[in-house]
Amino acid sequence: MTETPNPHIIDADTLTGEMRPIRRTVVSLGSNLGDRFANLQGAVDALADTPEVWITNVSAVYESEPIGAPEGSDTFLNAVVLFDTTLSAARLIDRMHAIEDAFGREREGIVNAPRTLDVDLIVVGDRRSNEEWLRLPHPRAAERAFVLQPWYDLEPDAEIPDHGRVADLLGKTGDQGLQRRDDLVLANPA
Repeated sequence: MTETPNPHIIDADTLTGEMRPIRRTVVSLGSNLGDRFANLQGAVDALADTPEVWITNVSAVYESEPIGAPEGSDTFLNAVVLFDTTLSAARLIDRMHAIEDAFGREREGIVNAPRTLDVDLIVVGDRRSNEEWLRLPHPRAAERAFVLQPWYDLEPDAEIPDHGRVADLLGKTGDQGLQRRDDLVLANPA
């Protein structure tokens, strides 16, 4: 029996034989149109239904004021989902967009426009990307309490590659008016 050089390898694609490492992934969810809570729960369920995605934890729900949004935009409900996956970052971003589309997300070209669902890929292991279609780690995650606080609740020792510890970043951003909504609890399929 031969040992693999990487202990994190768990799967070999049966067609290509390609070895795929497991990567810890963090996704931020947000909604400020329609049934906001149902949209978040639907996103969690859709992630859980994704092959090669194993949800490990789902944060509490938080409510936040929209940042840089058009005047009159409603508040957001936000949450963070942690999962392990063998999917590539490119496949994950495609899945995130498909989930948004399934919930009626419209991309009309207005920056920070209200939306039924926002599914942002924050980190995929230690992967980095600066492509127009995929930026990893997410370029504004280190500045957003609605990402940092729910993530910190789940993993107090977490770090954003090239930015530092989530706890330290949260100390710099402050709460930004974030409010925990203990009356809204997302079902965790883990």
